[in-house]
Amino acid sequence: MWKKVFNVIAFTIILIGGLNWMMVGIFNINLISAAFMGARSVGTITVYILMGVSAIWLIVSSIISNGEIKMAESRYKHLE
Repeated sequence: MWKKVFNVIAFTIILIGGLNWMMVGIFNINLISAAFMGARSVGTITVYILMGVSAIWLIVSSIISNGEIKMAESRYKHLE
């Protein structure tokens, strides 16, 4: 149960980070550093660390579960 919660949280953080880097690449706008008033502010560094930890969690989680990142219970368990 807790692994699925962590997977959803990590996946959400990684999506936010990916969208932020897309904005940096296309428009040269860093929304994370703008939200926390600077590229080296405590908030920005914390968010970037959380993104890195989330990426590591998703890698480890997929290795532990043989390549599957489970977000919720399967509705079709009877077919497996």
